[in-house]
Amino acid sequence: MENVKLLILFLTIACLLFLMIGLFRPWAMLWWEDVQNRAKVIKSYGSLAVVFALIYKAMDYYFP
Repeated sequence: MENVKLLILFLTIACLLFLMIGLFRPWAMLWWEDVQNRAKVIKSYGSLAVVFALIYKAMDYYFP
């Protein structure tokens, strides 16, 4: 279970890193989209970062 928690933590950190990169260069993080803008970066990577952080905290709470 520790490996899964560590994976979720790394995914959270990666999403936050991609969010920071996407705020400076949106086309680098949303290259597959027709329109790349900062709002889409915040919606996609920001929401993923929040979801993974909540999962990590839930796993920390239920599996100490």
